[in-house]
Amino acid sequence: MRPDHELTLMLRIRFHGRGGQGVKTASRILDTAAFASGFQVQDSPVYGAERRGAAVAAYVRIDSGPILERGVIDRPDLIVIGDETLLADGGAGVLVGQQAASAVFVNAPTAQLAAKLETAARLVTLDITERTLRLLGKASALSSGLAAAAARLIGEIPLEQLESAVKSELAELSLAEETIERNVALAREVFQALPAIEFRPATGERPAEQAKVVRLAYDPPLRSAPTILAPGNAAQRKTGDWRVERPAIDYERCTRCGLCFVACPDAAITLDEKGYPVIDYEHCKGCMICREQCPLEAIETEKETRSW
Repeated sequence: MRPDHELTLMLRIRFHGRGGQGVKTASRILDTAAFASGFQVQDSPVYGAERRGAAVAAYVRIDSGPILERGVIDRPDLIVIGDETLLADGGAGVLVGQQAASAVFVNAPTAQLAAKLETAARLVTLDITERTLRLLGKASALSSGLAAAAARLIGEIPLEQLESAVKSELAELSLAEETIERNVALAREVFQALPAIEFRPATGERPAEQAKVVRLAYDPPLRSAPTILAPGNAAQRKTGDWRVERPAIDYERCTRCGLCFVACPDAAITLDEKGYPVIDYEHCKGCMICREQCPLEAIETEKETRSW
């Protein structure tokens, strides 16, 4: 299938979210939908050894002709942010290169961000989490909604191709047919709730002739293997930033049994001078094992406080 017209510039889309929210799958859905629409595509996730809740990213390139670029996207045309709490995480770098972007999409209520987020690009917001919770029963399965938001903002992908991509990619994950149909409904609702935008060439766009294949010489293992010589910013990356939900202790019901203190896998719970448990939220990852262990249900689940 060939598209009705050719793109005037390559579209570079960068997704951001947390492990477990479906950022990798969102990039694959967008990639598949764009390919079915007749474009050349490329997608690649970046998550290394990250775990659920940690910041992850995925990159998609879409063009009418061959794509010779590789690697990370540092000058995106569209930034899709699936978790607004990442805006407060400098290490996640969600707004890096936003000067080149035509739009920044944030999964958040519109009124909450509009006056507080400074960006040179057009800001587009929609509460995908609320729609996901309503249609799928859980708030973390954002892949179909995020892919639909990107597809609609690009304005080059028909809804029919998006729905087909959602079905094919989720079928690869062996999801139940009913779950897949609910994801299709989510994608359709998000797609219809957003406008298409006009993409403009970024200021200082790299000349097309610079996009060429570079053949790398072979280096011996001792030279080419990665070597860590300094701790870098590891101390600044608190594991508490991975959390989507947090445990909250009801001290009126707590009997100081200490089971949560013993069960915490990350030693994020200590005991005060009276024997009551105290949670270190800088390092609590939100695994909620403490809640499962509490015999009196004195530990409740709270949604993580929004950053804005």
